[in-house]
Amino acid sequence: MTSAETLAMVQTAAAAADAKGGTDLVALDVSEPMPLVDVFLLVTGRNERNVAAIADEIEDAMITSGHKRLRREGRVESRWILLDFGDMVVHVFHEEERAFYALERLWKDCPTVAIELPDQPGAAAEAAGGTPGV
Repeated sequence: MTSAETLAMVQTAAAAADAKGGTDLVALDVSEPMPLVDVFLLVTGRNERNVAAIADEIEDAMITSGHKRLRREGRVESRWILLDFGDMVVHVFHEEERAFYALERLWKDCPTVAIELPDQPGAAAEAAGGTPGV
């Protein structure tokens, strides 16, 4: 079961990724098959520089909101950067790596977590079949 704190972490990281041009954001609730992690957040960047900028922005936003990064991998190549914040792990992919590794297919049985970006008010409610702003 994903906690309210983890859901807030997802929103913080997603907003940071979006601010740096991250695309195709998907949050997967992996708490059932992986007892050590609640959510994987997947993000795509256009090129290595963009992947690095997205990862840096996410890390800065998470630290500002009081969440410590436990591990970071892949920063040198910036093709797939993994940021481990304990209950949430962020995967920032280059477009080619995202298509090749296809984590969405690997974890297809896991439910998604709604992401509401600042420039899309009500997006989560609409996706859930609700009415925005209600």
